Parts: sequence; C-alpha cells; structure tokens
Amino acid sequence: MGLLGLFARKPHERVGFQLYGAAVAAARRPVLFDAIGVPDTLDGRFDLICLHASLLVRRLRRDADPRGPAIAQALFDAMFADMDINLREMGVSDLAVGKRVKRMWEAFHGRASAYEAALDATDAAALAEALSRNVWRGAAPEGGAERLAALALAAEAALSAQPFAALAAGEARFPDEAP
Repeated sequence: MGLLGLFARKPHERVGFQLYGAAVAAARRPVLFDAIGVPDTLDGRFDLICLHASLLVRRLRRDADPRGPAIAQALFDAMFADMDINLREMGVSDLAVGKRVKRMWEAFHGRASAYEAALDATDAAALAEALSRNVWRGAAPEGGAERLAALALAAEAALSAQPFAALAAGEARFPDEAP
C-alpha cells in the first residue's frame, strides 16, 4: 500500500457517520426525556444512543444485501470515533480515553445483546426489563420502560420497512412515537 492508501477513506465511512447521526438525532428527541422519563444525563444519553444504534446495526446485519454487515461495522466505528472525540473534549486524559472507550464498547455490546435477545423473542416485557436495567439502572418511572420498549419495537418495525438502498445512502428514519 502506498502512502496515499493511509489517507484513503474506508468503504462506507460516510454512510456510517450519516446513520450514526440519525441514531443520535433520534436519541435526542425531547419526548424520550420529558414524557418517558429517561434521565437527561451523560449515562441516559449514552443509553439512548446505544439503543438506537443497536437497532440500526441489527437492521443492517439482518439484510440480505452483502453490504449490510460492512455498513453496520462502519456505523459502529463512527459511534466509537465520536465517543473518543467527546471524551477528549470533556477533558479525559489521552491515557484514560482508550480504557473509557473500551468500557463503553463493552457496555454497548452488553446492551445490544440484551435488546437483541428480547427482540428475537418478540418479548416486549423482556425488552422493557432490559431497558429498565440499563437506562434507569433498575428504577424506571411508572410505565417508562414499557413506553420506551414500545418505541423501540416501533423503531425496529420502521427500520425493517425501510429499503436497504435508503440505509445504504445514509438515510434512516425513526418513528417519533410508538403506534
């Protein structure tokens, strides 16, 4: 590989960042904090980003198009590149950033696995329990976890209905509310 190869963009990098941006925008909707009661804290925001990004990763990985897993990986890479930058902007030392990002990566995978198991089983109660455990650390407000689970199920259905071509172009639409 020549010197210019070091500076070449990775395949799907731009799409990964666009899809990650869509997940972040969906995770920042005021209804999640105001009506559902997700804590408006760094942890609460991280948990919502994990939820929305994991739904997109799941959708991409499950598509028959062979580009799906690569685009899912690009989204994941974009997410953790952004986490790295945000930690640095918050003043975390260079030596500690890697360890913090690794813990965030592990947290993402744990959450995504728990959500995926509930989604695979189409078990809204198990999804609400996993969300309560992660988003509220087990102390969800009355009906909050159930409402967030319903929204996640609606988002999964909406993402499944979106054509892969739109996702491959970096366009993902999340519903504003559960049906």
